[in-house]
Amino acid sequence: MHILIIEDEVKIADYLAKGLNESGYSTAIARNGIEALSSLQQQKFDLALLDVMLPDLDGWQVLQTLRTFSQIPVLMLTARDHVLDRVKGLELGADDYLSKPFSYIELLARIKSLLRRAPRMEQEAYQVSNLVLNRLKHEVQRGGQKIELSQKEFALLQLLMEHQGQVMTRSQIASMVWNINFNTDTNVVDVAIRRLRSKIDDHFSPRLIHTVRGMGYKLDEMP
Repeated sequence: MHILIIEDEVKIADYLAKGLNESGYSTAIARNGIEALSSLQQQKFDLALLDVMLPDLDGWQVLQTLRTFSQIPVLMLTARDHVLDRVKGLELGADDYLSKPFSYIELLARIKSLLRRAPRMEQEAYQVSNLVLNRLKHEVQRGGQKIELSQKEFALLQLLMEHQGQVMTRSQIASMVWNINFNTDTNVVDVAIRRLRSKIDDHFSPRLIHTVRGMGYKLDEMP
């Protein structure tokens, strides 16, 4: 899951990014409203954390503009704990509201809740180069050749294809495929990737599953 942190206070933004990365999410940071809207139009995000007090455009203006082209979940963050502010945010299209200072545990719980409620727009099929995954038929083909995968291998491949070109960390993969918290002593993700490669990559060209050292894995035509 990819989360955009829209926060101009560097320490808070970095703290949120570090915590969310350790919790298995990928993050990007926008320091102002204009940068945030540009990122939201150019990239796919699953959720936005939006601070109200921003330079250039404030959080209300960002939210109002965002809702003209996207319905991704938005969690507002603000130091102003006033009922009228919360009402304004919700009326403009915010999905939840959290006042500063807040506990990271509560923030994480609200993020998980919003992501569970958000409708997933799943494609029927995915294709990268000559690799095709049909979600509804539960079939995988490479170069026209049918490939048999286990249930977890299929889920892992679908995750990588849904996020083509995006690095997926081991924590993200463990959380989203096995529903477990990643432990550095556990090699379940690496073993699964190795098995998946042996089935869809080793005897075909081009190689599609790439290791990004120190980060995780990605599926793409180019390394």
